[in-house]
Amino acid sequence: MKPVIALVGRPNVGKSTLFNRLTGSRDAIVADFAGLTRDRHYGDGKVAGHEFIVIDTGGFEPDSTSGIYKEMAKQTRQAVAEADAVIFVVDVRDGLSAQDHDIAKYLRAANKRVFLAANKAEGMKHAPQLAEFHELGIGEPYAISSAHGQGVRDIIEMALEGLVPVDEADGEDGDEFDVVEPGKAELDAAAKQGPGALADALYADPSRPIRLAVAGRPNVGKSTLINTWLGEERLVAFDLPGTTRDAISVPFERNGQMFELIDTAGLRRKGKVFEAIEKFSVVKTLQAISDANVVLLLIDAVEGVSDQDAHIAGYILDSGRAVVLAVNKWDAIDSHQREMLERQIELRLPFLSFAPTLHISAKKRQGLGPLWKAIGDAWASATRKMSTPVLTRLLLEAVEFQQPRRAGAFRPKLRYAHQGGRNPPLIVIHGSGVEHVTEVYKRFLEGRFREHFKLSGTPLRIELRASSNPFAGQRGR
Repeated sequence: MKPVIALVGRPNVGKSTLFNRLTGSRDAIVADFAGLTRDRHYGDGKVAGHEFIVIDTGGFEPDSTSGIYKEMAKQTRQAVAEADAVIFVVDVRDGLSAQDHDIAKYLRAANKRVFLAANKAEGMKHAPQLAEFHELGIGEPYAISSAHGQGVRDIIEMALEGLVPVDEADGEDGDEFDVVEPGKAELDAAAKQGPGALADALYADPSRPIRLAVAGRPNVGKSTLINTWLGEERLVAFDLPGTTRDAISVPFERNGQMFELIDTAGLRRKGKVFEAIEKFSVVKTLQAISDANVVLLLIDAVEGVSDQDAHIAGYILDSGRAVVLAVNKWDAIDSHQREMLERQIELRLPFLSFAPTLHISAKKRQGLGPLWKAIGDAWASATRKMSTPVLTRLLLEAVEFQQPRRAGAFRPKLRYAHQGGRNPPLIVIHGSGVEHVTEVYKRFLEGRFREHFKLSGTPLRIELRASSNPFAGQRGR
């Protein structure tokens, strides 16, 4: 069991910066704005050969009794309860505050090993500014700089003392951290064998978690849905648009299959995004969609399908991700509204006709079983392996049924097909005169391939390549 270290402190003291340094990643949003982090954010760190789990938390206000800050405080309390050690981060430049005293009071009563990290102390290891933090009653303040890595390794080693076996051979000088990358060696070995072997290594391993991103407009119920799946208030769910600001990953297992659930920030129209904080959230959401294996696009049944829903769907399609469409709050509308909503989906999202549409209620746990089946089918379709003989046979049968349109005196010749990639599936068709094949005919071929392989929830891309003459440009002898 890996030891768990929780990072706690008031807003904008550098907890997320420290989290990114410990995990060797950029998973947490970092900017010079208070209140960016609201949920618990877990990551893997490794120092001196010892692995640990680190939890990033939002700005902690222990005495909050209402609003979003109460929900954030609940998340921090849960992180402290799970932790083997707590690093209390304070800001040397701002000095001691009343909120620091409130947090210190709570941590003293929590009966946890607490270490006081005086952050933003570049070159201030023995500075007199550190002395005032002794009155918190937490112990010796340790000067660190999460942005530059100064003193970070020392405080982590103290936090891990007694939690991991001591191995002097692992100790090294400096403040650098190892980045934990599970399965990297296997993927590197597969990559040397060629693209096909790499694809098999990526998709054939059932133990590899499926990355499922939940996307949509603000306040459609993304965090509520993930909390319902998990059976706990893992994410801050509040009746306020824009509650989620970061992309939060949560491990989840269902029927032996591991998932990585990714809660994303709600996306509004560009013209509505004014706050700098929200711009950071948009970037993280788009990145999460691009890195996901399957995207669950949530639609608010009460609000209907908006232009922004179409924009989000278009980005998902451009990213090539498998997608499932779920209409949340289905129980809150009547039969007439349901009929109108289904019509809106047909009119505004015609390019997602390949994606299954499910009707759910996250709060009441309605429709979640069929939703999981649709997600599994979408992932299976996106990673399906298609043999060259079968693809070629389907291509020739399609051409026999309906030939491509003539281009002048000539008609395009389609000779054979093979799979060029997965997630999304790519079918490469070779022939001559393929530049004259129309988009309508490509959609016709796509339909034939989809029907045979029973592809659902994934875009299918068709690439046409002209056969080249190996003797072109050579003069006869």
